[in-house]
Amino acid sequence: MFKKRIGIDLGTANVLVFVSGRGIVINEPSVVAISDDNKILAVGREAKEMLGKTPGSITACRPMRDGVIADYVVTEAMLSYFINKVYGSFRLFRPEVMLCVPSGVTSTERRAVLDAAIQAGARAAYLIEEPLAAAIGAGIPIAQPSGSMIIDVGGGTCGVAVISLGGVVVSKSVRIGGNKFDEAIAAYVRKKHNLMIGEQTAEEIKIQIGSAIELEQESHMEVRGRDLLAGLPKTISVSTNEVVEAISQPLSSIITTIRAVLEQTPPELASDIVDKGIVLSGGGALLANLDQLVMDATQVSCYIAEDPLLCVARGTGIALEHLDAYKKAVLGSR
Repeated sequence: MFKKRIGIDLGTANVLVFVSGRGIVINEPSVVAISDDNKILAVGREAKEMLGKTPGSITACRPMRDGVIADYVVTEAMLSYFINKVYGSFRLFRPEVMLCVPSGVTSTERRAVLDAAIQAGARAAYLIEEPLAAAIGAGIPIAQPSGSMIIDVGGGTCGVAVISLGGVVVSKSVRIGGNKFDEAIAAYVRKKHNLMIGEQTAEEIKIQIGSAIELEQESHMEVRGRDLLAGLPKTISVSTNEVVEAISQPLSSIITTIRAVLEQTPPELASDIVDKGIVLSGGGALLANLDQLVMDATQVSCYIAEDPLLCVARGTGIALEHLDAYKKAVLGSR
């Protein structure tokens, strides 16, 4: 009864925290604002609002890059902040924490995540691969002798895995996700319209009018930024099909990864996948018509998991609650 267990989806774009018996209690951007003298000024939503708007004495940054720790000290401070937010800084029992990492991370990157969790106040820390956690969170019965395919499109990485008997049979991870879409949109607007836009504006375009395939009836959105020629503020109109063109390169890399996994899948499991279809999870799954793009490229039915953004965090929490059942899925512990 005194055991405190939390599952953390330590993502490039968002941090989600799942607490046993309470579900997901925190869903905030993984952004930290730091002052010149290395003091943490803001974490999460408050820090994200500062992106691209800070004076010289403040830096707003994402300590996670491509699904792994880019800044160890800041990641530790961010983890500590979220653990304290859940349980308070004066706690009698330190919690057990399970975190997820992209498939294909190095042993050094795994150790960095485990160390950061222990330093942030965890009593014990465990790791699980993102596609496995996403499959558990999406309600896929991973322990059965039957193949299931999951695509987890996060902020920094896209993990594709075929799962059977509680383990990953084939998996590939590509360091492309929602953030790469944003960068591609910003680069396209800069090149085509000579307009400099910020990270948050690019994300807004993706959410409001973005699509993975071209549409006959497209939407338009007014975008404000700085004219590169005149150096003055300017407003332009961007269409859905322009966004499709902008993000075609990163999407093409994701499709190539999906095909590579299908090519390596044993025939028995491949037939299971044809029967069941492919499951899409992660925040990137919310990009309009991504399921249709995957379906067109693979000729296999594809559907989006319920609450795709929450799948990994929910699966991480469930795996920690039933540690014995998911022992095979745990990558490392401390």
